[in-house]
Amino acid sequence: MINGNSKIIAHIGYPTHTFKAPLIYNPYFEESGIDAAVVPMGCRAEDYPAFLRLIFKLSNIHGALITMPHKIVTVGMLDNVSKKASVAGACNAVRLGGDGRLVGDMFDGEGFVRGVRRRGRAIEGKRAIIAGAGGVGSAIAASLAQAGIAELALNDAYPPMMNDLAERLRTHYPKLQVVTGETDPEGYDIVVNATPLGMHDDDLLPFDVQRIRSSAFVGEVVLKQDITPFLAAVRARGCEFQIGVDMLFEQIPAYLEFFGFPTTTPDHLRSIARV
Repeated sequence: MINGNSKIIAHIGYPTHTFKAPLIYNPYFEESGIDAAVVPMGCRAEDYPAFLRLIFKLSNIHGALITMPHKIVTVGMLDNVSKKASVAGACNAVRLGGDGRLVGDMFDGEGFVRGVRRRGRAIEGKRAIIAGAGGVGSAIAASLAQAGIAELALNDAYPPMMNDLAERLRTHYPKLQVVTGETDPEGYDIVVNATPLGMHDDDLLPFDVQRIRSSAFVGEVVLKQDITPFLAAVRARGCEFQIGVDMLFEQIPAYLEFFGFPTTTPDHLRSIARV
């Protein structure tokens, strides 16, 4: 029950009909006795810059979840952003710092990294390849770099976006080996599809699956279905993998920590979510 003491977390994006976060956070807040609520707020791109600053003038605002189409523009609107957000070039969480400054971070990639580690897989010193250098691909690249990946190969249908990401990675992680335009997954320890391929059953596969080692860990970001054609193919190869929805649940404990709330596990969130 929302009351006059409730802490409000704005979930800002447009349109709002696909938002799933309130159906995960709010059951957790209710069960845990946390007086807070995630509230969807539809804001068009042209209104967003003024709206973000204005909403943080509210006395009961605690933070904001930022989703499309606002993740990229948010980075330049804040007083302080994490290295992950700087490398990703996007931000999906904002809170007020102790000095009243707006602080931002990026957790899309953190969800992927936590899922890899929770399965007992190592990241530090390994080699990874990512198809897709857009918002989610950039976030995963940023989190893998922070986690100590040794080599990161990127490919994208739009080379300028891929090259910009590569340059940010090299700037912030000069010891990281960054390869651009690589499409061959052979020899890589971590293989990630961060493209929309898989939204439809007749989509092309993002990689030649026969070139993926059976010992590789494979990640998918498509949320429409758990087992995409790509994951079905790598499963047949014997690869361990993470479905797109896993990344969503894995990142929420990191959000809770960022906002200063008691954290929990992805499994517990799954058990109480109303998605």
